[in-house]
Parts: sequence; C-alpha cells; structure tokens
Amino acid sequence: MYPFTIDPAATVSADVLLGAVICEEVRAAGPSGRRLFHKGHRLTSDDLTTIPEMAAPVHAVCLEPGDVHEDTAGLRLAAAISGPGVAPRGPVQSRVNLIATVKGLLRVDRAAVVALNRMDGIAVFTLPDRLTVVPGKIVAGAKITPVAVPESTLIAVERAISQEHSVVTIKPFLPLRVGIVTTEGLSGAVQERFRATVSRKLSWFGASVLRFEDLSGHAESPEMVASAIEGLISDGAELILTGGGNTIDPLDATLRALPLLGAEMVKFGAPAHPGSMFWLAYRWDVPIFNLASCSMYSKATVADLILPWVLDGDRVTLDDLAELGYGGLLDRDMAFRFPPYDIDATEEPDEE
Repeated sequence: MYPFTIDPAATVSADVLLGAVICEEVRAAGPSGRRLFHKGHRLTSDDLTTIPEMAAPVHAVCLEPGDVHEDTAGLRLAAAISGPGVAPRGPVQSRVNLIATVKGLLRVDRAAVVALNRMDGIAVFTLPDRLTVVPGKIVAGAKITPVAVPESTLIAVERAISQEHSVVTIKPFLPLRVGIVTTEGLSGAVQERFRATVSRKLSWFGASVLRFEDLSGHAESPEMVASAIEGLISDGAELILTGGGNTIDPLDATLRALPLLGAEMVKFGAPAHPGSMFWLAYRWDVPIFNLASCSMYSKATVADLILPWVLDGDRVTLDDLAELGYGGLLDRDMAFRFPPYDIDATEEPDEE
C-alpha cells in the first residue's frame, strides 16, 4: 500500500480516491464538527461529494494487490483463533469480538496469543484463561493495527495455529451427578442452608445432586465415611463433595477415609486465600473435594474456582492447583474470576 494526502480544497481524480482507505478520524468543517469518516473507512462513489466538507487534509492509503483491508483481515484473524463455544461478531472499527455461545469454562492458549501478537500488525486480546462465562459474554477480540496487512501475514497466522488446539474455546459444563457427604458441624438450619446453597450452585452448572449423606451420628468413623462415599460412587456419583469436619485435624474422619477408598490426594490446602481448608483427591476418575463452611455463605471461595474445572471434564492436577497461587489473593477485586451464579446469559455491546 502507498500513502497520499486528500486535500478538500484540491481536485483529486476519482480513480485515485475510489477504494482508498482513510487513516484517521475525519470530521466536517464548521461548528458541528460531525464525523464524516472513521479510521479505516474505504471510500466509495457516494463519499466523493463529502470530501469538500472535510475540515482539513487527511491521510489515506491505496491498497495494492496482496493487501487485505483491516475489516476482512480482522474477520480472518478471528476465524483462525476461534474454537468451539465461541462465535465472531463484527467488525466494529476493525475489531472483531469473540462471543460465548455456551455456558462453560473459557480456555485460552496463552502461548499462542503471545506468539501471534509478536507478528507485525496482529492484535489478539482475551479474558484470562479458565474463567466461567455465560452466553453473550465477550471473551476475546481480534484486530489488525494498521489499515491493511499483507496476505502473507494472514497466511502465517493461519499456519501458526494448531488444528488440534484452538486458541480460544469454551468447554461446556457436564451434567455430572454429585454425591455430598457431611459429618459433624452441620445440623438443623445450618445443614439446610448448606444443602440449599450447594444444590443451587450445582444446578447452575447443569449438574444434579444424587443425594446427601448425613453422617453426623458417625462423625468419628472413617469406615462409615468411606462406606458412604463408596455407596454414592456405586450408585453413579461422578463427583463427591464433603462438608463438615475439621480438615486441619489429621484424625478427621473424611481424611482418614481416603486411604480406605484407595483415593489419592492431589493436594491438601490450596495456595489461595481463603483456601487453607480445601483439599482435592481422586478415587480413580472420581474427584473428591472438601467444601469449607464458607461455601454456605459465599460464592467467592477456592472451591468455586475449582468446581468449574471439574464440571467441564478436566482432571485437575497438582500443577493446576499450584498455579492458583498466582492471583490467589482472592479479595473483592477478584470477583470477576468466580462463576456469575446470578445470571445465565448476557448481552455485552461492542465498543467503537
């Protein structure tokens, strides 16, 4: 592409102007100062009568063979990085947004985003990996920073992206059946509140409660806890949640039940605050983890961060839990990281 200047006071051949791309915001002369053209606007025959209204000369470029206009390039970039669960919308001012089409867990290939953004003219920007999102949520944006890029740049982008692993995708939650075992410390109104809160949260993900097992009369028996968990798994539970007890007590019945089940502890205590009462184990393919008492009252616990990971079918590893420490100070400013339990969909407007 080659640049030139459009002077409203001069006569310029229509052959030169038609198809030229404006490189800046253009406003009319006079008090109104109304906007005539956006940056990136490609002149048509209808625009030729507007040029004399411009307040000052403006810069433009003529595209050459092999140049791709920013809108078309933005759409191709968005298509290249989009995976299941997202759809492109736009372009608006050359920016193409990626919109969630399902409720699920956002997955972003961070290394791929960095690699793409090292290419000239390419800009890909996303929400952080592993956020819970609902349909209509803007999860990423794609654009090119100049008004056009060479076709070769877009080909390089498309070749750089693995066909097996999308850059931006949303994994929908699985309708898992969940068994909940409670021991001491939960009775009466406290137990009812616990059950209502846990049931509501699981329902939001599309999961269902198989049943609650209340072992308050056998709170010190690891054998009874192990038997209850074994029974739930035998009856089809695909996830076990536990409540009550004292997880910092090495003689806690639930912790002592894990070896009896043949369950393997992934990590005791999460590197987050709050999170010291959390633990995660697996009995074969069935995850088992503890809900601290604060899970009854808050939607901002470490369990609320990990529950979406489990419910989208991921096997949570020690590395996954260790990485929680980066950004693991879960204060009020971190509210965006937690599932939006109060909404099922949204409609976010595109920005100009």
